[in-house]
Amino acid sequence: MIFVHSYKFVIRKDLMQKLFKNIGIVIIIFLFISGILVLYGNPAKKPASISLSTLAQQVNEGKVKEIKVNSNNLDITLSDGTTEKSTKETSGGIVETLKNYGVDSEKIQNVSINIQGESGLTFWLGTILPFLLPFLLVGAFIWYMLRQAQRGNNQAMSFGASRARMTDPKNKNQKVTFKSVAGSKEAKEELYEIVEFLKNPKKFLDLGAKIPKGVLLLGSPGTGKTLISKAVAGEANVPFFNISGSEFVEMFVGVGASRVRDLFKQAKKNAPAIIFIDEIDAVGRHRGAGLGGGHDEREQTLNQILVEMDGFDTNTNVIIIAATNRPDVLDPALLRPGRFDRRVTMDLPDIAEREEILKLHSKNKPLTKDADLRQIAQRTPGFSGADLSNLLNEGAILAARRNRKTISMDELTESIEKVILGPERRSRRIDEEEKKIIAYHEAGHAILGATLKNADPVQKISIISRGNAGGYTFSTPEKDKTLHSRNYFIDELSVLLGGYVSEKLTFGDVTTGASNDLERATNMSRSLVTRYGMSELGPRTFGHKQEMVFLGKEMHEEKNYSEKTAEEIDHQVSSFIENAYKVAENILQDKKELLEKLSATLLEKETIEQIEFNEIMGIAPKAKKEEVVEEKVEEEKVAVEVEK
Repeated sequence: MIFVHSYKFVIRKDLMQKLFKNIGIVIIIFLFISGILVLYGNPAKKPASISLSTLAQQVNEGKVKEIKVNSNNLDITLSDGTTEKSTKETSGGIVETLKNYGVDSEKIQNVSINIQGESGLTFWLGTILPFLLPFLLVGAFIWYMLRQAQRGNNQAMSFGASRARMTDPKNKNQKVTFKSVAGSKEAKEELYEIVEFLKNPKKFLDLGAKIPKGVLLLGSPGTGKTLISKAVAGEANVPFFNISGSEFVEMFVGVGASRVRDLFKQAKKNAPAIIFIDEIDAVGRHRGAGLGGGHDEREQTLNQILVEMDGFDTNTNVIIIAATNRPDVLDPALLRPGRFDRRVTMDLPDIAEREEILKLHSKNKPLTKDADLRQIAQRTPGFSGADLSNLLNEGAILAARRNRKTISMDELTESIEKVILGPERRSRRIDEEEKKIIAYHEAGHAILGATLKNADPVQKISIISRGNAGGYTFSTPEKDKTLHSRNYFIDELSVLLGGYVSEKLTFGDVTTGASNDLERATNMSRSLVTRYGMSELGPRTFGHKQEMVFLGKEMHEEKNYSEKTAEEIDHQVSSFIENAYKVAENILQDKKELLEKLSATLLEKETIEQIEFNEIMGIAPKAKKEEVVEEKVEEEKVAVEVEK
């Protein structure tokens, strides 16, 4: 995150907003209290004010019941309960005043006269408060302003403090262990040494062993780098400090280094502890000439990290775990022995690990008996742990939308397509002619996928629009592959061109629907020539590419061959595509009846699953492992009986 240069102005503006807000609240409270005092302090009917001569006349007539004297103020109560008020002279008393107005002494004796003296508190408040109140208000305002300014200074001083979040090992609700991480067996074994060192460091120190100060987790997004780091802290039962690399870097020079020092200071206080820095490539880029350019603040922050990891003070049980999917841009000083000298790669899960992950995430989700997680794992090659978690969540959402109490296989398979391609667009209106073209296009892909020996088997065909795709043919390998043969690529090229060829054979024309297929086929053919050495140009590569290892994106290509070689490369690419086109054309011409039948079924049902597709194609279903084992046992029994 990058702040603008006028950060101080932002702080002052924030303080002024708080100040005006608080003053407004004080004014509202003052007006509210004043209203209550005015409402309840004044009676609904105010007493009438009369003169002393009128009072004297009322006393002579015997109408006055009581007179309350408070200083010079007279509160008068008549015999009928009516109240009045008047004011006497300052010098004389009430009796003397009434006599001066000609009131008989006998009449005065019939009136109850109560003289109320002014209390000392009332006198002092009435005398001193009017002079003292302005000074009190000014003093309170100055104190409030100083308090706000001090709070702003504290915020400015805490700007360099670490923003790491600490997970307390005593908090069982937030505790994560290796049981919460499915798959990643090799990564767990590597990291378990860290756990043992944090639990029993003497065991290693007695043998002169030094545990790695830092562990760098490498892997594609969603492979569980953060989760397994929390599991290490949970297994070791130590505090876990979590912070992102971008939280160190600010526009102000020195702030990032200050945050690093504060982070390690907190970790050392709670040692043994684990510090986890997510996306460390944000601060650990190659200094001076790294990708993204130089940055003084980032470089100072990186220098401070290097010093804290392997500086003068090394006798601390603080282990740093960092995660990144861009190891190619990290500074070499970070990767040397004594710092991040151990690297753990978090690979995408294989089919067995995907099944474990699905079982782990489905524990709190009610599944139907037909929900086959093994089959879901088989259909999701290349999915990360986060993708699989999202898949099950989408399945649960689909089941809730359909008002079901359990999640069935239909929701799970549909959620796979939703994650890959996007939601169904049934509301999208497609012309009947376009729908027919899409059906023949997808049928062409499917027939070639089922006919060619090295192509991936077809799992599902649909002409329902999803995302930007008008239809799709879903194919996945029967087992996970890390190596691909030349024959596999040759057959896949024909499958990619199947839709294009089917359109041309059926309608005598082609549409833009095959644009993505042609792009993929061209890229695959070029890779066969320039990267894999599978062309007639021989076992060599052409061009030097820089790419993001775990993100799968090419940055730029350096051309290291002549123009003549470039022409030969283009010729080889065209040759691969032309040969694949001929293969696709021959197969679809031979299987014209199947193409018509499959297209008609698609137009009728819109979606065809693997079992129905295999029946149309005449492909016998493969026996399950249990059935194969039972057949072998029966064959062995028969053989034994024959021998007898």
